Amino acid sequence: MAVAAAFPSGALLPTTPGTHLAPFTLRFPFHLRPRCAALAAATLREVCAGRVPDHVLQRAEEVGYVVPTEVQEQSLPLLLSGQDCILHAQTGSGKTLAYLLSVFSAIDFSRSSVQALVVVPTRELGMQVTKVARLLAAKACTVMALLDGGMLKRQKSWVKAEPPAIIVATVASLCQMVERRAFSLQSMRVLVIDEVDFIFGSSKQVSALRKILTSYSAASSRQTIFASASIPQHNRFLHNCVQHKWTKSDVVHVHVHPVQPMPSHLCHKYVICTKKERLHVLLSLLERDAPKSGIIFVAEQSERSKKAGNPPSTTIVAEFLRNAYKGSLDVLLLEEDMNFNARAASFSEVKGRGFLLVSTDIASRGFDLPQTSHIYNFDLPKTATDYLHRAGRTGREPFSRLECGVATLITEEEHFVLQRFQNELKFHCEELPLESMFTFS
Repeated sequence: MAVAAAFPSGALLPTTPGTHLAPFTLRFPFHLRPRCAALAAATLREVCAGRVPDHVLQRAEEVGYVVPTEVQEQSLPLLLSGQDCILHAQTGSGKTLAYLLSVFSAIDFSRSSVQALVVVPTRELGMQVTKVARLLAAKACTVMALLDGGMLKRQKSWVKAEPPAIIVATVASLCQMVERRAFSLQSMRVLVIDEVDFIFGSSKQVSALRKILTSYSAASSRQTIFASASIPQHNRFLHNCVQHKWTKSDVVHVHVHPVQPMPSHLCHKYVICTKKERLHVLLSLLERDAPKSGIIFVAEQSERSKKAGNPPSTTIVAEFLRNAYKGSLDVLLLEEDMNFNARAASFSEVKGRGFLLVSTDIASRGFDLPQTSHIYNFDLPKTATDYLHRAGRTGREPFSRLECGVATLITEEEHFVLQRFQNELKFHCEELPLESMFTFS
């Protein structure tokens, strides 16, 4: 059974070989912050001293990773001692750097074998993780990305000729490569599953993920790290980790900010309207807000709609805005069914300039677009978790937090769902009267 406990920052847990500790949760609520901050090491280098290679820490410092974030303060002493961990902290909190530093502390740079694996749900998140991993590696070891089916045949020969120390892969690409015997995971020291709730919630990926966790290597022979901003029923998940042997029995759940998962500085609003009115309400919101950049989240097209030959909602919204929106921002489209090159082109287009990106939930995970000032939920997210990840795309440094907001368009029947999200995520959402949308000038 998981036991909730609060430990001082930097506290090390007993890891004597052969000891069997029950899984438990470390929670760090807001009232413990001053004490934790006072006891914590001052710099990332001090937290990692003697356990992460100096050249990796030097590269981290060169790009600005000097002071550890709260999740790094709490998790790194555990991760660097080889403890299995579940990193549970909001989007943008520094989980990626935390688990990558653990990876670099564990691998042997002189060995030519796959020693660490980072599994991601989407290509875009994989691209982000690969970028940071290669930056930190600084050519001391090879980091390979297995993110697109079209490249796998060529990558199979590369990985056989010179196995990379670190692989970042989507679930499907990884399984294809392992089943083709391109490489073995028997020498793997660290397994990271990023956005674990998203993968377990995907009917397309969950069975393959279970195979990765239990069939390709044993939990007893590796360090296992799960990471996500939201883990529904996390006590149950912690129990399952041990029960199904996804982790060792002493896995620790590091939960930073469990009281307030939604970033507190965001301004949330909603408009109740009919589905026929939504496009014009969206246009009015864009004129009212004048965002620096924004992401418009639209629901994925249903199978019934596809079979009927209807265009996806993302295309309808993007075409409407290209014709009706008179602002200076470029309207761009990102869809899950786009091929890899088209998606990569859309992603590179938005870098460094103002945009309105129309997308499905694929843009809610792994997209690092700090210039995003506003989020628009053209369609209500399916779950509170999805709302959280969409909202997490805005309010990121270096933008002023005062100008960032989330607006959601709902029907009268969907109002109770949004209220449920507010209760679960503990945030307040203000109603904008529909008539104000059409009197704005």
